[in-house]
Amino acid sequence: MNASRQDSAVPDSLHQPLAERLRPRRLSEVIGQQHLLGEGMALRIAFESGRPHSCILWGPPGTGKTTIARLMADAFDAQFIAISAVLGGVKDIREAVERAEAARSGLHAQRTIVFVDEVHRFNKSQQDAFLPHVESGLFTFIGATTENPSFEVNSALLSRAAVYVLQPLSEDDLRQIVARAQAIGALPALEEAALARLIAYADGDARRLLNTLETLAVAAARERMDPVTDVWLLRVLGERMRRYDKGGEQFYDTISALHKSVRGSDPDASLYWFVRMLDGGADPRYMARRLIRMASEDIGLADPRALRLALDAAEVYERLGSPEGELALAECVVYLAVAPKSNAVYKAFNEAKAFVKKDGTRPVPMHLRNAPTKLMKELDYGKGYRYAHDEEGGFAAGERYLPEGMAAPGFYRPVPRGLEIRIADKLEELKRLNNQKS
Repeated sequence: MNASRQDSAVPDSLHQPLAERLRPRRLSEVIGQQHLLGEGMALRIAFESGRPHSCILWGPPGTGKTTIARLMADAFDAQFIAISAVLGGVKDIREAVERAEAARSGLHAQRTIVFVDEVHRFNKSQQDAFLPHVESGLFTFIGATTENPSFEVNSALLSRAAVYVLQPLSEDDLRQIVARAQAIGALPALEEAALARLIAYADGDARRLLNTLETLAVAAARERMDPVTDVWLLRVLGERMRRYDKGGEQFYDTISALHKSVRGSDPDASLYWFVRMLDGGADPRYMARRLIRMASEDIGLADPRALRLALDAAEVYERLGSPEGELALAECVVYLAVAPKSNAVYKAFNEAKAFVKKDGTRPVPMHLRNAPTKLMKELDYGKGYRYAHDEEGGFAAGERYLPEGMAAPGFYRPVPRGLEIRIADKLEELKRLNNQKS
């Protein structure tokens, strides 16, 4: 069999991107968004009504906005016209109008749905161009946006469209997508650790997950990796690591000795290494920056004055220069060395960064959201928020400020030194008041 015949024997579906091969063909196949598409929910009712209506689909990338719009066109046997607001313009709108008119006046009159992706990218005049045709019923308008439509969509167009808020896909949703890819043979088996890493990497975005799966499938086939291990996955995805190699090993050994001496509360050793660096030609401005870092990293809230002193020393040096300004830096070195030490904030910050990196993007609880517009108030943004200044002692006991379902992580743990002794007492008192309300 020749090459051309071999190519023609390959099903067209195998040449399609994985996202297209897995795109739902029926409403029942949609993964996620059950708060809109479940039985008795708003969008489900719209599908079953037999009458399409203009709407705005608002949600993060990869949550199914385009898929829902296409399914709506299929449900109503409507002509589907897609416009990208990033690439399109008035010419595309004009062509859509012409195609809608032709479909309506044809032998078999057909409805038209005009889908505008990234509608917030269209300016006011471009958005206004849809209004007369939406009002006349020539076509149904569906806009997709990742931005708040209250700010990005003209009020006139917004008033003629229902707003549906899509949510990031859950971990279970994303696992279903992986299972479907494996069911059609598009992906090898995955170790649980590798699967968990992929889900975290996708961060609620189905498109990101599918694109990653497609890349991994090709690499896994090439290297005959089945099942895919977490170690291999890390090697394929790569870690964005920054490497610094400015040379001067002795220079960095000396700054390390200074930092460790300050951390170890030895003022003599700290001064010695500080002077050694100045004598070796180190830029005092660089030294000032390092002292500011030490104040934040190793002293923190045990003595908040340390950071202010480090900033003042840096400013004094800028005003006086060498050698007079170096005395202010030396004063700062001694103060940092003898100050009470705490890395509680430093550790809390790093723990929070690590947690957020591996965790999904949790929605902001409704009562904590800002509600400057009528639409946002109608969507219950800010509803139930307790203004702490109006509460006894300026503290809303029992109020929760973390995302729903997230346990208190306890990132910040004050040390029993300096001001953090009082901070710990304060936190214990607030905890007691919260417990009384629970």
